[in-house]
Amino acid sequence: MSTRFLAIFVLILACASAPARAQDVAAPFDADLQRLAEVLGGLHYLRGICGTNEGNKWRSEMQALIDAETPAGERRTRMIAAFNRGYNGFQQTYRSCTPAATVAIRRYIEEGSKISRDLTARYAN
Repeated sequence: MSTRFLAIFVLILACASAPARAQDVAAPFDADLQRLAEVLGGLHYLRGICGTNEGNKWRSEMQALIDAETPAGERRTRMIAAFNRGYNGFQQTYRSCTPAATVAIRRYIEEGSKISRDLTARYAN
């Protein structure tokens, strides 16, 4: 399931890399991108404590999203804040991998996949 999420995510990155995104103008899909960033932040923390040995995989995915979208100013700040909110929210709740953390990982991967599919279906050329 994680591979499918990443494949869809890469497709979104390719579609979202239009030059017009470099401006500090809100895009109609910004709320979805911010939620995706929050999901990536949550996964970065949770996968780390659950011993998946992925290192900075989810942080790198977030960086790839920022690189593709090239948000400026307030848009960039909001995306980064969403990632940090996802990370910090779970950091405050979980100190070790628990069954609930494992469920949260599965749900976040499913949610991230859905956001990616929906964005691709709605905004891809």
